[in-house]
Amino acid sequence: MLHGKKILLGVCGSIAAYKSALLVRLLIKEGAEVQVIQTDSAKTFITPLTLSTLSKKPVLSHFEKNETGEWNNHVELGLWADLFVVAPLSANTLAKMANGLCDNLLTAVYLSARCTVMVAPAMDLDMYQHPSTQQNLRSLASYGNIVLEAEKGELASGLDGQGRMMEPASILKNIDQYFTRQHSLKDKSVLITSGPTHEAIDPVRFIGNHSTGKMGMALAEEAARRGAKVTLVTGPTSLASHHPAISIWRVKSADEMLEATTTEFGNADIAIFAAAVSDYKPAQVASQKIKKENEALEIKLIKNKDIALEMGKRKANHQLTVGFALETENEEEHARLKLKSKNLDMIVLNSLGDKGAGFSHDTNKITIFDKNGGRHSFELKSKSAVAVDIIDQIETLIKA
Repeated sequence: MLHGKKILLGVCGSIAAYKSALLVRLLIKEGAEVQVIQTDSAKTFITPLTLSTLSKKPVLSHFEKNETGEWNNHVELGLWADLFVVAPLSANTLAKMANGLCDNLLTAVYLSARCTVMVAPAMDLDMYQHPSTQQNLRSLASYGNIVLEAEKGELASGLDGQGRMMEPASILKNIDQYFTRQHSLKDKSVLITSGPTHEAIDPVRFIGNHSTGKMGMALAEEAARRGAKVTLVTGPTSLASHHPAISIWRVKSADEMLEATTTEFGNADIAIFAAAVSDYKPAQVASQKIKKENEALEIKLIKNKDIALEMGKRKANHQLTVGFALETENEEEHARLKLKSKNLDMIVLNSLGDKGAGFSHDTNKITIFDKNGGRHSFELKSKSAVAVDIIDQIETLIKA
């Protein structure tokens, strides 16, 4: 599977660095060409001699090649690689990568890399759970990098919890899957709706919901990573994508989202309706800020058009559509009804009864139902991992 693939392996200062030797061996065994870059602190845990012997290449750590003035060109290294894997990724290097700091060869190559970057963090439980670390991981993922979540288990400190680097065999599996999926959606156009909608009451107030758009953005990144041309129609969120294959259309209201979706729908091979569109909007929008004069305020609401339902009426034979259902009761029954009534090929169910699922979380727990009667349940995962599962199921339906 990896024959002829050029892989940069970054190794950082972590006790898990000893596992990088096995990862190099597995990659070489699969036919990959491996170039190792070590930080100075990583040499405390594993010697360059070990990694160079296994990779059959000198390990790089500094910009200077030798005393003759030659240098290790970080730009050339970034262009050379088909994939840049950093395993283990320490908290220190993570912070540098997330914030664009560049004080060694590894971070310079990261900032120059044209290929996808995959990272496997490894650190102690408290370090991994720290809000700054979690924010740095989110930032890294938002740049289009693949974050392999740390595993749970016994840590070097003696604590037990999340922080262990993913095992080399599992990292290899993820690398194999990356190259398998790399062009799986090539020549496909994907339309994704995402985030909340804000329905104006007056110039300063609105009706909305708690959607952050994280799930929709994760889906956009994953589809683009597989070679698709993606149009993301998003309600008001602070999220941004740096992937060149993703075009973002920003809207506020359900009517604006409907207009944008209608415009783009005819060009889409796949449409994913992940937005949390407001079901209702004020019948009238006040032209001036409503003053706090009365003890009660009544606002008449009227129903918004259901975007997935409207697109289901326009759907062509070659198009595949996917909906989302966020439920609080009779979840499966309601999801299956929506699957049929909206002419969907697949629907993704999340329940607010599941801890860590739904709005505002970085995780989600889903069950997927398809038009052929299939039912696929998944454990709680990061939204980027959930996006992989959803796109995988879409590809399975396409092949069927």
